Amino acid sequence: MQAMPQFSILVEAVVAANLQDALSGAGPLTVFAPTNTAFAALLTELGVTKDQLLANKPLLTAVLQYHVLGNQVLSTQVPVGKAITPLAGGIFKIDTSGSSLVVTDGRNRRATIGFTDLRVKNGVIHSLDKVLLPANQNIVQTAQSLPQFSILVEAVVAAGLQDALAAPGPLTVFAPTNDAFAALLTELGVSKADLLANKTLLTQVLTYHVVPGLVLKADVPLNTPITTLQGDSFSINASLAITDQRARRANITTTDVLTSNGVIHVIDKVILPRP
Repeated sequence: MQAMPQFSILVEAVVAANLQDALSGAGPLTVFAPTNTAFAALLTELGVTKDQLLANKPLLTAVLQYHVLGNQVLSTQVPVGKAITPLAGGIFKIDTSGSSLVVTDGRNRRATIGFTDLRVKNGVIHSLDKVLLPANQNIVQTAQSLPQFSILVEAVVAAGLQDALAAPGPLTVFAPTNDAFAALLTELGVSKADLLANKTLLTQVLTYHVVPGLVLKADVPLNTPITTLQGDSFSINASLAITDQRARRANITTTDVLTSNGVIHVIDKVILPRP
């Protein structure tokens, strides 16, 4: 990479983080290499100077190791849509978009892979147009940051489940929007206050939306029972529609919102366990 001027800031960062020996080892390694333009955009995004970034060794190390895999993965071997674990821990995923490969990082930011499969003696390099960042919010914090989940967050707090959903996990949460909760209140003929006060029902309903383990869209088992934290199961068809224990249907409208302790899929209806 030292011979390629578009990666001069990356090389500076590797030296500042004292990772040059690790990246010069026997390997094989896969490096997703952000260009100088990508680093310039990161400095603007974080509101720091290059010197400040290079002086922050813990952040720099975590970010750089998030771009390295401990094995060789050519572009034809990318596990599309599945969780990829870099040396730093955490996950990111790579999807196809037209003829391009697009990386979604732990903060749900997207980077496009430029050139692929530059072979070097200890692995392979793919270039990136954006610096990837590991997740910095768990499931609860992510829901709190998104206004369409304000009722879900209220419900989680009322049920006393915030610590469980902030635990290391990983967990998969099917997250109903505010509109989904409003429809449920009408369906059940109760007020929001009534629902939030019924901790037993609330706990059963909320834990029915949580599946142990990390299940990205690419890993969803179709037309087969998926067992939840609550104990009952639901199924998902090829159209990403959920059928709950009361034969009600909910649609998954957004998939693979990544967090530090799992993944969120957004649904348009609150699903219910058996009565």
